Amino acid sequence: MGKLEAKNIEKYFKHDGKQLKTLDGINLNVNDGEFVCIVGTSGCGKSTFLRTIAGLEIPDSGEILLDGQPLSDTGPDRIMVFQEGALFPWLNVQDNVEYGLKVAGIPKEKRNEISHRYLDMMQLTQFATSFIYQLSTGMKQRVAIARALVMEPDVLLMDEPFAALDPQTRDLLLVEMQLIWQKTKKTIIFVTHNVAEAVVLGTRVIVFSHRPAKIKKEVEIDYQRPRLTDDENLLPYQKKILAELRPEVKK
Repeated sequence: MGKLEAKNIEKYFKHDGKQLKTLDGINLNVNDGEFVCIVGTSGCGKSTFLRTIAGLEIPDSGEILLDGQPLSDTGPDRIMVFQEGALFPWLNVQDNVEYGLKVAGIPKEKRNEISHRYLDMMQLTQFATSFIYQLSTGMKQRVAIARALVMEPDVLLMDEPFAALDPQTRDLLLVEMQLIWQKTKKTIIFVTHNVAEAVVLGTRVIVFSHRPAKIKKEVEIDYQRPRLTDDENLLPYQKKILAELRPEVKK
């Protein structure tokens, strides 16, 4: 299961001897199997909130619950994919994908069986013995996603994973990400600064205000899949979200 609840999450950071509030009472319910995208201006607290869900940051008040159980640390039930991938350059693709399974003590034969399933899903089978330096940026992100999925997390957390990709590679991965979500039924929380990306991926888009972040608007995206970034039928959703974001940019 992967029902996640954030209850009144507040987070402060120290800056020049002062306490700066980053998250200001965030309340969010994410249903099992939902694909929720979070958008907001640069530095508003999107990534901090995602890291709080992952257990990499501890909230100053409030709590995160997964299937009704409070969370206070990192765990295999929540796996995070970062913008830079955070892959191990001394391991080949398959060993990178299997790394978490190996640490968890999964026998080699079982690791191979699981990893091959996700290597195939991410179209990486022919690159299994390649090293990271031999891959394009897009291929590296495929490896990072496969490495997260092999752990079978209840919640997949994605922090701007496509931000550094060229438009063509990004558009291809946006379609593939939708197919993966439909196939795995994972709960996904996806942070992005790209509104078009959020509308293509999300069942719901959460708009954060300028720091300290509050939830300013929630927009349901009720449209058929797979979605493409150049589909004009998605423009009304984008305009609705941009109308909420524009005033925040000026703050």
